[in-house]
Amino acid sequence: MTLPTVQPTTDTLVTGGAELTFDVRRNEASSKLPLLLVGSPMGAGGFGTLAGHFADRTVITYDPRGTERSRRTDDRIENTPQEHADDMRRLLEHLRLGPVDLFASSGGAVNALELTVRHPDLLRTVVAHEPPLVRYLPDAEVAEKVTRDMHADYQANGIGGAMAKFISLVSHEGELTDGYLARPAPDPSMFGLPTEDDGSRDDALLGRNLLTCTLHELDLEALRGVVRGGAAAEGRPRLVLAAGAESRGQLARRATEALAERLGAEVVDFPSDHGGFLGGEYGQRGDPDAFAAKLREVLNGAV
Repeated sequence: MTLPTVQPTTDTLVTGGAELTFDVRRNEASSKLPLLLVGSPMGAGGFGTLAGHFADRTVITYDPRGTERSRRTDDRIENTPQEHADDMRRLLEHLRLGPVDLFASSGGAVNALELTVRHPDLLRTVVAHEPPLVRYLPDAEVAEKVTRDMHADYQANGIGGAMAKFISLVSHEGELTDGYLARPAPDPSMFGLPTEDDGSRDDALLGRNLLTCTLHELDLEALRGVVRGGAAAEGRPRLVLAAGAESRGQLARRATEALAERLGAEVVDFPSDHGGFLGGEYGQRGDPDAFAAKLREVLNGAV
């Protein structure tokens, strides 16, 4: 059930090498922890529907550096999970909201895991939804080759062919073999993508975050300490690894399962798929009502 709409207020924050635009939907009367919703490379615009389900809390969203309304102020193109984690840290300290609950999806989940390692005191419950960390897959060697091939294609030829490869990869079910790279490249026009190079190389996914996100190496021992500690033990947050029930066999879910195995954790099923919380944002729709209900259960400690 969507609660009465709370209109966001928008502001900016200057951090190291970036100017971040963020939105706060305030509920001053709430006794619940604030909720930070994070994606990457997806920005705040992807969380409008989900935020509407949590109007009983103060909800914070923001555009990661180099995405949509937030810009890098230096001359670098690539972002790192360490930079994203520091941006979140600065944002939370700027807002002075105290510990928050954090829901993070896709690349945002990678960045949230890095924040959990670096600044656990800022967090109470962290729900990391389908972090696409290919380095922990059983087929990591091939997955890294596929990812680097995609990035090289983008650098050489622009967005069309590389994005077609990305779409094919994330929808592929099962482990990747050497034969996957030998397949004919997908036709970008089949996905409505451009076939000519516009010369730009700063796409938020392919140019800024693809390699640094998917190949990121986490401090697994620190995260094991969070998992072993349980809910808010010794000042540590509760960590929940989540994945879409309809994502089985796909890369992001498989990566989540592989990470969970490394950490001695379980994966909590959420409704729908990788974008299960979307309610029409970016032309995509999951099952946002059921997704929000599940998230509320998890944040309340019922799961």
